[in-house]
Amino acid sequence: MAEELLEIRPHELKFIFELRKQSSCSIQLRNKTDQYVAFKVKTTSPKKYCVRPNIGIIKPNGASDFTVTMQAQQVAPPVLQCRDKFLIQGTVIPFGTSEEDVTADTFDKDSGKYVEERKLKVVLTSPVESPSLLPVNGERKQDSFFETIVPKDVSSAGVENASPPLRDPEGLDMSEDFKELRSKLSLVDSKLKEAELTISRLTEERSLQNQERDALKRDLEMLRKTGGRAIQVGFPFLYVCAVALVALAIGYLVHP
Repeated sequence: MAEELLEIRPHELKFIFELRKQSSCSIQLRNKTDQYVAFKVKTTSPKKYCVRPNIGIIKPNGASDFTVTMQAQQVAPPVLQCRDKFLIQGTVIPFGTSEEDVTADTFDKDSGKYVEERKLKVVLTSPVESPSLLPVNGERKQDSFFETIVPKDVSSAGVENASPPLRDPEGLDMSEDFKELRSKLSLVDSKLKEAELTISRLTEERSLQNQERDALKRDLEMLRKTGGRAIQVGFPFLYVCAVALVALAIGYLVHP
């Protein structure tokens, strides 16, 4: 089959390159035939790009768009040179074929069917064009194309919703969170020091109470011992006085 199936506009994928920022571009496919045509999009760097949709069906003489998003990059390529490529495959399918029926076998050229393949190169441009940063694209003799992965979210009504764009973690401002965390740590540290001082003061007070209690015990023991000796010493004196009185009385009676 010599007839061209798809008309592709534009003929290259042009991205505005900025570090740590995503960039997107759209491609339109137009069916130039009176038959239904299925298409598939592949790329040499599937982890770097996200294609929505990467598979589809175009009605006769109809058109369909797909969007390619380049993920945020941490390092800029030299002189904005990019060797990534995309491969667009197209083939005629029977009337009534659904997108769920479009698989890898649909584009298998070994089965004898005609599969049109068109390559698109990637062009990077700076936000402000300058002669020193013009995009340069080299060609390679052999390019390995891989399936593009498309995250999908299908609602209960069967409508496909595109996943939200990825956020760049490098762009988040962590200074406020760090300051708040540091203030909380300082507050906890001050409370720990205050608790240590309280425990130390309570320990000293308990030690003083124990010392005072021991001193009272010693004083009470000394008082008990001193009182016992006074009773023991005073009893013989009273006894002597009583004997002397008895002796005087007896002497008075005997010698009137």
